[in-house]
Amino acid sequence: MAFKIIFLEEFGKAFVPKRAIPHLRLLLLKAGINIVPYNFFGVLFYITAAITGFVYLTYIYPLLLKYSSLVLLVASAASWFVIQIIAASFFILLIYFYIDLRIYHRTKTMEDVLPDFLQIVSSNLKGGMTFERALLAAIKPRFSILANEMTEVSKKIMTGYEINAALSELSKKYNSPMLRRSVDLIISELESGGKIAGLIDNLVKNIKESKALKEEISSSAIAYIIFISAIVIVIAPLLFSLSYHLLIVILNFISRLSAVTTKSGVLPFSVSKVAINPKDFRYFSMAAIAIISFFSSLIVSIVEKGNIKSGLKYIPIFLLSSLLMYFLFMQVLSLIFSGLLA
Repeated sequence: MAFKIIFLEEFGKAFVPKRAIPHLRLLLLKAGINIVPYNFFGVLFYITAAITGFVYLTYIYPLLLKYSSLVLLVASAASWFVIQIIAASFFILLIYFYIDLRIYHRTKTMEDVLPDFLQIVSSNLKGGMTFERALLAAIKPRFSILANEMTEVSKKIMTGYEINAALSELSKKYNSPMLRRSVDLIISELESGGKIAGLIDNLVKNIKESKALKEEISSSAIAYIIFISAIVIVIAPLLFSLSYHLLIVILNFISRLSAVTTKSGVLPFSVSKVAINPKDFRYFSMAAIAIISFFSSLIVSIVEKGNIKSGLKYIPIFLLSSLLMYFLFMQVLSLIFSGLLA
């Protein structure tokens, strides 16, 4: 137990710089994580140390054996530090990417249920409730993340927090123009003493119209999505597999021609063998297809949704489909070109 507490917790705290802790805590709160997981960071420390040890013992240490003891000591310490910093930076970027993606999905979930929530608030206001009471009564379990955030806002208001400040903090917590614009309008209406129910009804109407317009734009771009998908999944694998078999045919022809010119000696020129390995081209094709699939999935995401994060689900679909079609075309074309290679 002492080993677990001291080493995981302490190394986890050492893994995170003190200046970054407030920013990290705020980032985790946006992602729905209420505490800083120091134990998890401690585990990451051990993982990076294990990776560093493996790389050092496998690749670095054998190269340093021919030098003196002093050079070995200094170079070992420097290489160990650099390798672990690189490994730690990689994991930090990976964790930040996961947290940022989680924040994005939480924001989208909030935006999806925001019109329904505001509609209930408007109904409560029309029923004679105060705005604070209307907010609290509109909180339903089906609103999930938004319900939790509004519960926190209601708790702040009930403990003496100003309602404008509580709502403003909520709008600044997430990078959502829809939420920020709605909150700003509600706050301005509260300060002016106007009819909030009418304003909320107009907000709900505008949000629903904006969503409908986005869906219409997304559906109009379906032709571009189909075109890009066809190129990535079918055309690119077909062309690369066809190029591979054509390369084998050309190499086979050049090899036979080289053998004929070398033996006969009649021709005034000779054809030498081409030093191209078809396996290298096959590896290149697979790498090129993977890169094309990755960036094409991002393009499809931008065309359909207007951003990259919402289309990350397309990456494995495009990647697996294109590689599967590549291997299928390789098998089919190998049967077609078998007569030429005989």
